[in-house]
Parts: sequence; C-alpha cells; structure tokens
Amino acid sequence: MSEYQNSLGQPIGFPLEDWNERPRPPLSTITGKYCKVEPLDVDVHAEDLYQAYGKDQDQSNWTYLPYGPFASFDQFETWLNSSCCGEDPLFHSVIDLATGRAVGMASYLRIEPNVGVIEVGHIHFSPLMQRTPIATETMYLMMKRVFDELGYRRYEWKCDSLNATSCNAAKRLGFKFEGVFKQLTMYKGRNRDTAWYAIIDSEWPALKSMFKAWLDPDNFDENGQQRRSLSSFSQ
Repeated sequence: MSEYQNSLGQPIGFPLEDWNERPRPPLSTITGKYCKVEPLDVDVHAEDLYQAYGKDQDQSNWTYLPYGPFASFDQFETWLNSSCCGEDPLFHSVIDLATGRAVGMASYLRIEPNVGVIEVGHIHFSPLMQRTPIATETMYLMMKRVFDELGYRRYEWKCDSLNATSCNAAKRLGFKFEGVFKQLTMYKGRNRDTAWYAIIDSEWPALKSMFKAWLDPDNFDENGQQRRSLSSFSQ
C-alpha cells in the first residue's frame, strides 16, 4: 500500500514536485579507461564495424537483431545510412582506445525526456570486444550519462526472452527483471516474446560503485583477465 494518499484517502504515487523535463542525450563522446563511445559517423566507422562483425564467422550475433547479416559492405553501409543516423534510436559506435578502431555499436532509444525514461538497445558487440573490459565499460559509460549527466529516472533493457546471452548480460549489469510481454512483436518471420529489465535512479549509486571497482586496472592481471567478478563488488 502506498504511504501517499489523495484527499479521498486513495493511495497514490510519491510526489515529484521538483521534476523538470530532462535533456536529450547530447551528440558528444563519452571516454573511459578502455574505450570511448561516440555518436555513429558512417564515413568514419562503417569499414571498421564491418570488419569487426565479420570476425563472427557463423554470423550468430545477428540472430536476435531485426536486421542483418549483410552480404557485402555496400549493403551494410546502406543500412547504416538509412536506419542508424536519426535522433531516436541514437546510435553510437564503441571505439577501442588501444587500437582506435570501432568494434561495436549500441543506441539510446525510446527517449522520453518529459518523464525521464530511456532505453538502451541495438547492442551489437563484435568478437573484438566480447568478454573484455570494453563491453562492460561501454554499458557503464552509457548508464553514467543517463543518470549522472542527464538525470533520468529509469533506464530500460528489452530483449527476446529466448536470447539467454542478452538476458544474462542484463542481470549481470544490474538490470532487474520485470516480466515478459508475450507476442509483443515479430521479426525475421518469427514471433518475439520480449523480456523487460530496468534500473531506476535510486539503484544507480550502488551500481556505479560496483562498476568503478571492477573497471579499476588493478582488477585485471597481465593477461587482461579479471581478478574478481563484477557481482563480487555489489553492495
């Protein structure tokens, strides 16, 4: 039962008297220790991304995305130009600071500044960044912008409920499972039941501390292997 009530004694949500509409995500780069996340520039990033995604030899990373794989660079570049250059979704490229090359993509989408809700999606990390600190730092940097810089209240993650890799990644990163919306959509000629996850602003401070501790260079050995898991730093 809510502790807040209206004049009729009915339970209502807590007040947001000081709430103001939040800014939209800016078109600027976010830089970390291992990578930087910058707005997609097709002319600059397309060739690197195509080469990076080509290292997924069986192309299984495209299974749960509503597009791809692409048979040629020209097809991939055409898709980037036609689908990935708008304001929502707002696509970003992930740049490996060690090589200077683009190794993956992610976007903000369903951006609602008036209520402070935003989603992360179109996450496609190439084999060059999978299971590396870059993958985790990318998600941390995008969260940090949402909560610390922009002041949003809610950050969402949605995926095919059958995509175990994505579901497990969401939970590892601190998103909480909220349920499955059955037959929410269809793609590539098949049904999709969508699993919903979210982080809210009150949960962010503890998660931020967890990420910062895990990403510390001292947490990795000379081979780049973690000394402690991300979850071991949770409070």
